[in-house]
Amino acid sequence: MTCAACANRVERALNKLDGVTASVNYATERAIITGTGPDLADRAASAVDKAGYDATVRDPESADELAEQLTIKRVTALRRRLIVAILLAIPLMDATIVLAAVPSLRFPGWEIVSLLVALPVVTWAAYPFHRATIRNLRHRAVSMDTLVSLGIAVSFGWAAVSVLLRGASNTGALYLDVAAGMTVFQLAGRYFETRSRRRAADVFGALSRLATPTARVLREGAEVDVPTGEVVKGEVVIVKAGEIVPVDGTVLEGAAAVDTSVVTGEPLPRSVRVGDSVVGGTISTDGRLVVTATAVGAHTQLAQMAAVAEQAQERKARIQHTVDRIIVWFVPAVIALAIAVTVGWIVSGAPFQQAIGTGIAVLVIACPCALGLATPTALMVGIGRGATLGILIKGQDALEASGVIDTIVLDKTGTLTTGELVVEDIDPDLLRYVVSVEQNSEHPIARAVERRAESDGIKPHPVNNFEVRPGQGAVGVVAGHRIVVGNATLLAAEGITTPAEPTPSVAGAAGSVVYVGIDGRVAGSFRVADRLRSTAGAAVEALRGQGLRTVLLTGDGEVVARAVAGELGIEDVRAGVLPADKAAVIEQLRGEGRRVAMVGDGINDAAALATADLGLAVVSGTDIALKSADIILVREDLSVIPDAIALARRTRQTIHRNLIWAFGYNVAAVPIAAAGLLNPVIAAAAMSLSSLFVTYNSLRLRDFGTEPDAD
Repeated sequence: MTCAACANRVERALNKLDGVTASVNYATERAIITGTGPDLADRAASAVDKAGYDATVRDPESADELAEQLTIKRVTALRRRLIVAILLAIPLMDATIVLAAVPSLRFPGWEIVSLLVALPVVTWAAYPFHRATIRNLRHRAVSMDTLVSLGIAVSFGWAAVSVLLRGASNTGALYLDVAAGMTVFQLAGRYFETRSRRRAADVFGALSRLATPTARVLREGAEVDVPTGEVVKGEVVIVKAGEIVPVDGTVLEGAAAVDTSVVTGEPLPRSVRVGDSVVGGTISTDGRLVVTATAVGAHTQLAQMAAVAEQAQERKARIQHTVDRIIVWFVPAVIALAIAVTVGWIVSGAPFQQAIGTGIAVLVIACPCALGLATPTALMVGIGRGATLGILIKGQDALEASGVIDTIVLDKTGTLTTGELVVEDIDPDLLRYVVSVEQNSEHPIARAVERRAESDGIKPHPVNNFEVRPGQGAVGVVAGHRIVVGNATLLAAEGITTPAEPTPSVAGAAGSVVYVGIDGRVAGSFRVADRLRSTAGAAVEALRGQGLRTVLLTGDGEVVARAVAGELGIEDVRAGVLPADKAAVIEQLRGEGRRVAMVGDGINDAAALATADLGLAVVSGTDIALKSADIILVREDLSVIPDAIALARRTRQTIHRNLIWAFGYNVAAVPIAAAGLLNPVIAAAAMSLSSLFVTYNSLRLRDFGTEPDAD
């Protein structure tokens, strides 16, 4: 495909098939087809062939390599034609201008020589445009190549007729330089556009290329190198220092600093040890790791991220559908307009050659190439850049919503906090009794107690008569003492009076008090807290800096919620909200006229994320694809939240700027050309530069996150 009109024609051909829904993307040169039937692929390929194009079923294993080879081949061919065109066109243009202006320098047959020099430029060098035009006409269709081919053919044809039928004609010779110049500029534009699209695709496909092709697997006691695709879940994989982790897994042996920047955008390596999880595509920088594979192939986090990014690229924005509809009639309208302008100039008494030149200028300047590139190139680069920063934008809906949101609702547990309870303010002697009781419990508080005891080097005693009291705590006998660990309700049931629960301090704002009774009396208490992430405060401040009203949403009580909100500087607090009621809070805010973004952990918050205008899910595991969110946040640093909104807004702004330029360029340039104020050669250069402007403007998104101000 050479333009958006081509993509449109292929899409219409596919959608005419019974039971088939297709979306064709010009930037990625892919069609996503949904339908039924065993011969779906054959029917689709046949439809594409009848539309004048070739198609093959995409093989995920070799698709990227094949696309790279085809792009290199195309760029090489364009470069070869461009070089030949430049070598012939520059002396031709100089010579024809000089000879036309200075008759004394002419020599016999100079116009024939000029014609012969121009011939390979307008035929062989311009062949890609002519080939596409012939193919389109064979299928009763037109495209932007038709405009270019027609402009070159008319220019050269007029010059050839003038020279051959009327002898040495200044006008005829001059129009050879128009034909040659148009060819050079159009080839240059196509060449640089193709290279730029390749660079955009490099950003977009960065995730896919992170996976290592081979893995070192422990089989029958020996280390064996096998293709990564053949690793089976549960197998043991060896990763040496400096190597890429091939699969998602859990560390069995070893410790290392793992560079996760290529997957999550985290700037600093993360230390891992036995029991920690690692993600495929990351790099063990300084240690040997023995890893049990927990996810392989398409189930790895890297593969899921790449799949989500690719699916997002295929989804079209509402504005892109409008652009597609415009392009369908735009090219025929331009041809009709060029003919009308030419006839109009002739009727008005203008010289025939001037009328032809004006018509050619209209034909070329109106090519809507930039219009077709405006959205897909920006989307490709923006989504690709986000993926390398741990931000997965799932589609155009997210971009459109990012520009209108004014309120952001932040879930507390698992989002602003670590989601892992820690024990604070506990006496070591008391901890020994508590861990002895809690070692048999499965409650999260019990796990927190065990972690604290392990870090303090305290070993538990055996426990007898252990009993769990659901929702209250646990009891047991340790070293002859009856120990009660739980809330005030449990101690009251055991006949133990507790003091009034202290107001949580700022340091323990996210926590709650657990009491300990020994032999019928209160022996002490400790606090269990779900700590705020270290970057939570900076993230909330950055969100306010983006003009967003922040709201804290939590199931905790009012006192705890207010303390957390006070530490983060959040004024609007919605406390005591059950997971099932979070969506209702979002609806209430929207009912107040707010445009709401919701940030949650994607587990209990699925309904709320789906209800919000913009849903952002903070992912702590490897389950990427099933999250109910518009944007998935993989990076653990909470600065990813304002970064995601800034990137979505920046990508949206880039698309809008591209479209404004493309529409504005055509609206302004066509009347100028029709008025006879634009030389066809300049028109060809301007059209090419317009497409390059759109492409390079999109490529600026590659630098997102590296500027002093990412907004």
